[in-house]
Amino acid sequence: MLIDFTKIPAREAYAWMAGTILPRPIAWVSTLSSDGHTNLAPFSFFQGITSNPPVLMFVPVNNRDGRKKDTLRNIEQIPEFVVNLVSFALAGPMNNSAATLPYGESEFEKFGIASAPSERVRPPRVAAAPVAFECALHSIVAIGEGGMAANVVFGRILAAHVREDVLGADGQPDPGKLDLVGRLGGSLYARTTERFALERP
Repeated sequence: MLIDFTKIPAREAYAWMAGTILPRPIAWVSTLSSDGHTNLAPFSFFQGITSNPPVLMFVPVNNRDGRKKDTLRNIEQIPEFVVNLVSFALAGPMNNSAATLPYGESEFEKFGIASAPSERVRPPRVAAAPVAFECALHSIVAIGEGGMAANVVFGRILAAHVREDVLGADGQPDPGKLDLVGRLGGSLYARTTERFALERP
């Protein structure tokens, strides 16, 4: 079967990509608007890309009508954000925060998600997140135009909050204790509780 991506609509292209590029880690991004309203939203086009300097990226695509997502609007106002990682215990609240709310209405407040102050940036972090990366905006790269066009947000990691209970005996993060969820196609998710090891050649 050959899928010709040059001849299919964006929604169909998204479905094929989201159903095959997996599992995808989830960036649960908290931001702050210039008038002080918090926002919290999940994105599964997300990855760490370099450690020198430490930078990650996530992609808020435009709404179907071409409008920018609230997360992107906030980052353009205050160029800071927090990427919170999502454990299985937080999967429900994360999914709730994907709901479309009026601009300025806080998902933290609407869905009873506890926040905690950040150290180096103004937006708060998710208090219960196993890991939270405080980031300063590096750059935004717009790809495409209109509905579902991408805005690739690159953030320089300034600090990370790591819960003590997700560390192993060696002091490093334990994938089993992190119990992170990853996005699959449709409404499916995976967990980091099943693993195997391969030694590098």
